[in-house]
Amino acid sequence: MEELRRGRSPFERVGRREYGYNIRQVDDFLTEARAYYNDPDQDADPITSKTVRSMAFDPAKGGYEAQAVDAALDRLEDVFAQRERDQLIRDEGEEAWLAEIGRMSTVLRARLHRPLGERFRRPSARKAYSYNVRDVDALCNQLLEYFEQDQALSVDVIRRAAFREARGHAGYEENQVDAFLDRVVELMASID
Repeated sequence: MEELRRGRSPFERVGRREYGYNIRQVDDFLTEARAYYNDPDQDADPITSKTVRSMAFDPAKGGYEAQAVDAALDRLEDVFAQRERDQLIRDEGEEAWLAEIGRMSTVLRARLHRPLGERFRRPSARKAYSYNVRDVDALCNQLLEYFEQDQALSVDVIRRAAFREARGHAGYEENQVDAFLDRVVELMASID
């Protein structure tokens, strides 16, 4: 943000003919997030870790380099998640936070304990894009080790997870997998 005040871009830009993130959208969102973080009692819509996680920007020629913006959003999400955790502990006590973490963990672990190949729905349309079942199940196995055997796993592994493409019933439904991984990120960000 300091770079914005001095007239410099906060992120590297892609070439003039390449696509990056829309500069104005990124700058506006980061300005709004900073203002809300500094004064959460203002009359603006609240910004949460979930808001940051779900933020998307239009592609634009000569825009900001996507990986740099995504990395900054990841750090911003972590800051908001920590703040939300701290606020819950202040308002309701550490027991309430631990209970919330326990509830989320129980729901997520229940899905992880489903048999291989049956953890998520299969698309109903034959030609619908889907995620490779083996790739998703491999990540789910890592998550199970993280939750139940205290294996080290960075939240960034989940954020950056990429799966090979499948079609129709040969893969898992993308939206359901994505929603599940969003919940995992939410939980891991609030713990780590």
